[in-house]
Amino acid sequence: MKLTDKQGTVRLSNGVEMPYLGLGVFKSRDGQEVIDAVTYALEAGYRHIDTAAVYNNEAGVGQAIRQYQLPRNEVFVTSKVWNSDQGYDNTIKAFKDSMERLGLDYLDLYLVHWPVKGKYKETYRALETLYEEGKVRAIGVSNFLAHHIDDLLETAKVRPMVNQLEYHPRLTQPELIQKCLDLNIRPEAWSPLMQGEVFDIHELQKLANKYDKNIAQLVLRWNLQHGIITIPKSVNRKRIESNAQLFDFEISTEDMRLIDGLNRNERIGADPDNFNF
Repeated sequence: MKLTDKQGTVRLSNGVEMPYLGLGVFKSRDGQEVIDAVTYALEAGYRHIDTAAVYNNEAGVGQAIRQYQLPRNEVFVTSKVWNSDQGYDNTIKAFKDSMERLGLDYLDLYLVHWPVKGKYKETYRALETLYEEGKVRAIGVSNFLAHHIDDLLETAKVRPMVNQLEYHPRLTQPELIQKCLDLNIRPEAWSPLMQGEVFDIHELQKLANKYDKNIAQLVLRWNLQHGIITIPKSVNRKRIESNAQLFDFEISTEDMRLIDGLNRNERIGADPDNFNF
């Protein structure tokens, strides 16, 4: 993945260009809070916004994008189908509901949010239908482990283009990342800053000082240098701006390995093999 600037992109397997830096809006309250966050991001040069039905803020995300009045093709928008809406028919309806809340004509990327046992294959089949109908430009999965991917590929007509997964210095999942890259499925990190816990890792502060950067910038740059699309979440204007200042330095190979070595296989979120929601 060639890194250029905050609006740089990575090419998905179907040729769609996806910005490798985006704004996540998990836990951003619908209404003015998420409208402001998305607006701050667009003003700062972000061109990729990641939401989901379960975040309950698609309406505010869509409103902010429409109000900012960029050409629609200049903003990459992702949403996800929630677990209670999985299954073929339910997913088609859930997509329609998401689009009504967003107020957009199409989605750039639609994901299966979690691998709900017994349902995710039919859910993904619905995504394939939406893709074939031109309602989404790309489709993929989220929180899929290697065996979920293998199982899905037994029936999928269209290979997922993205796998959005938990990825940060305490959970690097190198085998899963490599599997995705080998299959031309782009890995994307959610919770790259461990919902704030990354700032408690003292080894990172020493490295950040070395590069005259803060810990968030160091970790997000580490993500990108590993070829991982990243979507840090914030509602604070200064942090949103700061999180995009990643393109005036490069982490050395030695220091990349030091950060890799912080892995403890520790999750902030649920285990994709053991979740009850």
